[in-house]
Amino acid sequence: MSAVPPPTPTPQESVEPRELLQLGTDADEPCLRADAARNRARLLEAAARLVAERGADGVTMEAVAAAARVGKGTVFRRFGDRTGLLTALLDHSEKKFQSAFLTGPPPLGPGAPPAERLRAFGLASLRRTADELDLQLAAEPEPGRRFTNPPRRVLHHHVALLLREAVPDADCELLAHTLMAQLDPALVHHLTRQCGMPPERLESAWVDLVDRVTGSAPPC
Repeated sequence: MSAVPPPTPTPQESVEPRELLQLGTDADEPCLRADAARNRARLLEAAARLVAERGADGVTMEAVAAAARVGKGTVFRRFGDRTGLLTALLDHSEKKFQSAFLTGPPPLGPGAPPAERLRAFGLASLRRTADELDLQLAAEPEPGRRFTNPPRRVLHHHVALLLREAVPDADCELLAHTLMAQLDPALVHHLTRQCGMPPERLESAWVDLVDRVTGSAPPC
């Protein structure tokens, strides 16, 4: 008796423009007076500098107020407590990064070939992680939410969309997870701080991975 043929694989989704998931924007927040908006931006920029210099554990409400040259009460009124401040800071960073790859100039933003955009995305992600590694590690969601929290879904969706353009015959949903594993903050921490690898090695490895997956090479 002849063997039953294996089921036909489900075809990949067609390569069509799809709207990316988006994080909340500043417009989602209650309208702020001009001076309050300036104070908020100043506080977040000051907090970002302190995280880069001291790590997330070394940031206090008092230090942020001093660095931003505002009263300590302003910090507490705006963010409530230190956790609220760090949460707002990470959200601010996520929005800036999302804006860069959604609407910014190429090659990170629209207008460049998909493989070139993938290279730029990974390099920008690695550099951002290096700048705020402690903050990203502190905000890492629990295992059950790691792949479903909105920021992760936005990034995965973007990588999968670019892969569909570059290698439409691949399983791009799973392949996007494979590529993003190389950008994981915990892995970056292990490789750079525990293994002593220079960031440039991680960046070169990302470009090599994208080139092998997409069968392309960086422009001369």
